[in-house]
Formats: sequence, C-alpha cells, structure tokens
Amino acid sequence: MTDRTVSTTSPRRLLLPGASTQVGLLAIVGFLWVVFTALAPGFTSPMNLFSVGRSLAIDIVIGFAQMVVLATGGMNLAVGSIGVCAVMSTGYLLQDVGLPIPIGLAGGLVLGGVLGALNGIAIVRTGVNAFIITLASASLFLGAMLILTKAVPYNALPPELGTFGRLRIGGYISPLLVIAAAIGAALYVLYRHTALGRQILAAGANPRAAAMSGVPVGRVIIFSHVLSGVLAATAGLMLVARLGAAMPAVGGEEWLLPSFIGPVLGGTLLSGGSVAVLGTMFGAALVTTIRSGLLVLQVGNFWLQLFLGVILLLAVMADRYRSVYAERRSLGRR
Repeated sequence: MTDRTVSTTSPRRLLLPGASTQVGLLAIVGFLWVVFTALAPGFTSPMNLFSVGRSLAIDIVIGFAQMVVLATGGMNLAVGSIGVCAVMSTGYLLQDVGLPIPIGLAGGLVLGGVLGALNGIAIVRTGVNAFIITLASASLFLGAMLILTKAVPYNALPPELGTFGRLRIGGYISPLLVIAAAIGAALYVLYRHTALGRQILAAGANPRAAAMSGVPVGRVIIFSHVLSGVLAATAGLMLVARLGAAMPAVGGEEWLLPSFIGPVLGGTLLSGGSVAVLGTMFGAALVTTIRSGLLVLQVGNFWLQLFLGVILLLAVMADRYRSVYAERRSLGRR
C-alpha cells in the first residue's frame, strides 16, 4: 500500500508506480548506509546516528514545505528565505524583546504564515506564475531580514532551546524527528481524509474543472502557501533548537535543492494533483544520508552540491516518466 494521495478527479489516480518508487528509495538509502558504514565505521556511532536524526528531521520538514505547494501545481522558491526570516525574528523576540519561549516560537511561525500568505495572494491576484512570484519574494524576504538584523546572529537565546535540541529519546532519537513524523502524519490525514485536502489536490490536477465543481481554487492556493510558510518556519525553528542560536546563514539557497528533491523523488508530481508524504520522508532520508556520509568521509561540500544536482535531475526525469506512464494508462482505460 503506497501513501501516494491523488486527486479523485484526476485521470492519474493511483496509476503511478508510487509504491515501487518508495521501495526503490529505501533500497538506495540502505545501500548508501552499507557503503558509508564500510568506508567510515564511525557513521553508525551513537553520536552520528543522533546527529543524522536531527538533520533528517529538518530535511523532512523542508521537503514538506515544498510538497504542499507542489500539490497545487505551483512551487515555492522562497522556502529558505522564509525559514531565515522565522529564525531571525524568533531570535529577536527571545533575546532582544525577552518574550517567553512559546510566544517567541509562535511569533516565528506566524511570520512564516504571513509571508506565505503574501506569496499566495500575489499569485492568485496577479495570475503570475508561482516561479516568478516566489523567486522575487525570496530575494525580497531575505534581503529585508538581513538589512533589519544587520546579519548579526542571536547567540544569547534561552538555554532551554539548546537543551531541547540536544535531548535524546532512547539514546539515539531526537525529539525533532518525532515532531517531523507528527507533521507527516497530520499532512497524511489532511490530504487523504479531509475535504480541504481533496480540494487542494483537485485544484492542482485541473484548476478549471475544480473551479467548475465548486472548489475555491484561489483560496486553496493561498492556504497551501500559508501552510508552506508555516512549515518553512518550523524547519527554521528546529534548526534554532539544534544550534542553540539564531544564525542568519541558515536557510536561503541551501534549502532550495533539498526542498525539491525530497517530494519529487518521493513521488509528488511537479504538475500538481498528487502528494506522497511518506515518499517525501524517504527522499529527505536520501539527502540526509548523502550529506552525513560525505561529512564523515571529510569530503568537500561542493561534492554535496554536485550530488544533489544530479539527484534532482534524476528526480525530474522520474517525474516526467510517471506523468507519461499515467497518461498512457489513462488513455488505455478509455
């Protein structure tokens, strides 16, 4: 049984090899773990496993932030910039204003949702492609935040944040990974078991047909961008907990490739109308494994960018194959 969720109004309904894609991802991840363990025995040490878990949690949520917009047939190139804005605003609220931790974190999440809403409203009201809008807003958000904060990190945050980020469950599992899994479960329920989720997928599969069926296409697009902003902010706050500080260097362009690789490689269609929550988590696991393996092997970071670029290219080719396969099967059934 695959976790692939497809709009019931789409002709591509469950005709795609989603389960085989996810099994293949698991096999690749498992193979890489064997290779990295053989080359660097320290790869499976308790310390590294804990570190991998924390990185995986953040990569999963970054992938989710892109996935929820891909479901509508759009994209969000401002995921990293929104994450930076949430990180720095939370640092300001906690360190300079002195707000309690829950309120400071809530402020970062609210800002992420507001920035996502601005993207969604601009896309719906102007009719301009999401690529252009979010490309422009990525520079706008990041530039404004760096100007306002002067790119100075917040290093005097409440120590409870860093303590939470270092907390271990059972000696290996980070609570950040539990949070990521909980978010995944919530998204699974949203897309598979709620009317709103079905409307989002219907709007992504065929906006015109969805509108004729009474789906408020504009509203679901705005909602998806708000959700994307909140998820990007969540990933940023998880990174704050991991580092124990709010750093302006996090996010930005570094999140762009991983945000696409996870969902697309996991089975989410670039054309919209389909999401794969579990597949996105597996795709994120591949990104995390490669990054951690290269780090343990002390390989330069430029190799990571090379591998991620190749993986994204393969993911796009796989997405194209899935779309062609679905169309052919659809025509065969008519």
